[in-house]
Amino acid sequence: MIPILSAVAVLGTLDLISDAPTTWKSMHVLLELSLIAVSAGGAIALAAGWGRAADSLAQSRRELRAERAEAAEWRAKAESALHGFRAAIQEQFGRWGLTPVEQEVAMLILQGLGHKQIAFATNRSERTVRQHAVAVYQKSGLAGRAELAAFFLEGLRGGAD
Repeated sequence: MIPILSAVAVLGTLDLISDAPTTWKSMHVLLELSLIAVSAGGAIALAAGWGRAADSLAQSRRELRAERAEAAEWRAKAESALHGFRAAIQEQFGRWGLTPVEQEVAMLILQGLGHKQIAFATNRSERTVRQHAVAVYQKSGLAGRAELAAFFLEGLRGGAD
């Protein structure tokens, strides 16, 4: 659009010069001057807006890069913490004497999956998953899913007491 408006302004100016008007107060001259002014002003306004948009885009890209870097740093820290948390959970599962299948079911329960979802995810029957869950609760001495989650999450409350 800027090239078109610029061309209109230049061609209008050339037309006005080639007309060589005897007076600048004629309707034709005033109309062409208005056309030149509006076209040039529009081209300048669009160019300025385009420049502001480019600056804004560059700023947004810088902010996005910074936010992505911050997110990557947070993910790395969180992954490190989660790795330690997972290791501690697996260690506790071992102390309870859970079999590998019971450990898998217990971990999926801790992730919030229901028996049907676990059965589908592990390609087992719902009844088998339920039996493994019962074995987890018996071996751990916990009453169910809520106590299992609370056992591992209790320490996350921090200084809320």
